[in-house]
Amino acid sequence: MKPASFDYVRAESLDEALNVLAREGPEANILAGGQTLVPLLSMRMARPHVVLDIMRLPGLDGIGDSGGAIRIGATVRQAALEQHPHLAKCQPLLAAALPFIGHEQTRSRGTVCGSIANADPSAELPLILTALGGEVALRSRAGARRVAAEAFFTGPMSTDRKDDELIEAVQFPAARAGTGYAFREFGRRHGDFAIVACAAVVDGKSARLAVGGVADRPLARELPLPGSGDFVDALDVFAKDLEARDDLHATADYRRELVRRLGLATLQEAAAWRA
Repeated sequence: MKPASFDYVRAESLDEALNVLAREGPEANILAGGQTLVPLLSMRMARPHVVLDIMRLPGLDGIGDSGGAIRIGATVRQAALEQHPHLAKCQPLLAAALPFIGHEQTRSRGTVCGSIANADPSAELPLILTALGGEVALRSRAGARRVAAEAFFTGPMSTDRKDDELIEAVQFPAARAGTGYAFREFGRRHGDFAIVACAAVVDGKSARLAVGGVADRPLARELPLPGSGDFVDALDVFAKDLEARDDLHATADYRRELVRRLGLATLQEAAAWRA
């Protein structure tokens, strides 16, 4: 099937892109890596009036340090982040998750911010941003704002981004001394979206577990330290509280049991890595 007709704008400046979004609002779709948008266009599941290509915008292709966080611009491809020489040291949780995203070919095209904007509840990057308590930097013609990850993801393929806003960058907090990180996921095949994915952050006082693939968005909860008396009960309550869903891949009960088992293993790994 061929896409429905649309106007194509290859923005040459951020101001031009923001003007298009202000003028077109919900009738504009932003094109970066195109790994989601292009298939949707081809199947006519997306019928925008304008496709706004931002990949040539200057200043949005950087990976840098921003006050104890890794700031990743809107046009940074997933492969570029994966190949960053200092990523494993700066944020090992992000480095651990990147090889699980799709395949090498899709990571060479897909962007980090594009995955965040798409907000698939089973995707790895929204999960990691939630686990670390990261932020999304948004910009419109009216100004700029930052939104915490847990407030940004509002449902399946749904976010707090307004129609006239562009995700300018995302910020992942850098690794902290004395903190352990671990990531695990379970899927039918490598490269598929996870049936359940878990990301853990453990320090000397508490543990944080984020879960993807179960509810309508990635969710995180503070838990007691692994090995403490109430840890197993708290993990079980978290698994029960998740609004798990049945689909062709797994039942809700199966997903909850995976959260218990995979979550336990991920938290234990993070605690051991910290030690």
